[in-house]
Amino acid sequence: MKILVLNSGSSSLKYQVIDMETEEMLVKGYYERIGQGNSFLTHKVNGEKHKFEHPAKNHEQAIKFVLSRLVNPHYGVIKSLDELGGIGHRVVHGGEKFSKPVIITDEIMDEIEQCKEWAPLHNPAAVLGMRACKKLAPNIKMVAVFDTGFHQTLSKERYIYPIPYEYYKKYGVRKYGAHGMSHEYVANRVAELVGKDIKALKIVNCHLGQGASVCAIQNGKSVETSMGLTPLGGVPMGTRSGDLDPSVVTYIMKKENLSPDEMEKMLNKESGVFGISGVSVDFRDIEADAAAGGHHAKLALDIFHYQVAEYIARCMVAMNGMDILTFTAGVGEKGQDSREAICEYFEFLGLKIDKEFNQTIKGKEAEITAKDSKIRVFVVPTNEELMIARQTLKLVNA
Repeated sequence: MKILVLNSGSSSLKYQVIDMETEEMLVKGYYERIGQGNSFLTHKVNGEKHKFEHPAKNHEQAIKFVLSRLVNPHYGVIKSLDELGGIGHRVVHGGEKFSKPVIITDEIMDEIEQCKEWAPLHNPAAVLGMRACKKLAPNIKMVAVFDTGFHQTLSKERYIYPIPYEYYKKYGVRKYGAHGMSHEYVANRVAELVGKDIKALKIVNCHLGQGASVCAIQNGKSVETSMGLTPLGGVPMGTRSGDLDPSVVTYIMKKENLSPDEMEKMLNKESGVFGISGVSVDFRDIEADAAAGGHHAKLALDIFHYQVAEYIARCMVAMNGMDILTFTAGVGEKGQDSREAICEYFEFLGLKIDKEFNQTIKGKEAEITAKDSKIRVFVVPTNEELMIARQTLKLVNA
């Protein structure tokens, strides 16, 4: 069976078709600038990249063109849409309503849209993608898979905030986490690599990229994570602040006379390692500037490494230990120096990596543990699309 995976952004659309018999990715693509006059599609198949400048006023037009590429004799991987056994949609936020993937209905789409205040750029776009698929391919079952779903196993003392309880009851204000599909995929993959039942392992996974989060996985379930009510919380990221003393927010708002929307923009778009370094949102640029003597760039990296280590320690407390530490996503997979800097904080626990071998690992799966380390360390490239496809297959076959 072949599964189409869709990730709808506010003005973009990412997709893959995966053959679930082999779990091989057959085609992938990225539609950019949807709703703008210069929208275009990058479509990769059979090792070749094809670019189509094709106007798409909305997600329906974009998805219609994507589907036409999938069945095209030259660019496609299926003869007709009937070969698709299901369509899996990535949804960033499911609130407390959605702890597991669900078959999409009109009612489900309405409920997903109601969670938009926690992911205003992502949830409405996901629903647009669902409605477009329903219109264009009405006979194909669709499944919604939630980034927050994996963290619904957190215990109450770990997701309730120490503010008046009425705000949880009235508005659902609590920790939800994110990157759930990535954390779940990496944890299961590393269990395969070490040849052990995931239920017997205590894993801390570091999903480190422009968005970043740390997660403790015990018995195969999320028991602690760094992101909070929204993907703004936790460790500092490319442009997101991560955790702060709440008074920082109100103090700056008063001093600068900022509205809530203006403050939210600053915390989401102008903070993190970019805000400290003043260089870039790209960690590679910051590393280059630090190497050239940029003090603010070095400070930004030092803060990032320290706060990731802080959350790893927090995750260890949640599980009373750690068997395996994993790194994934852009910085986790390709940032050799960042991995080394973070791991150095845990040498007092007997965690050691092979530093020379670590420097050779960039974007590929590998164990970087030193021979005398008491804790194993892995680099595992994430595959959220495959996780969505697996969940979709499971539900459409049920």
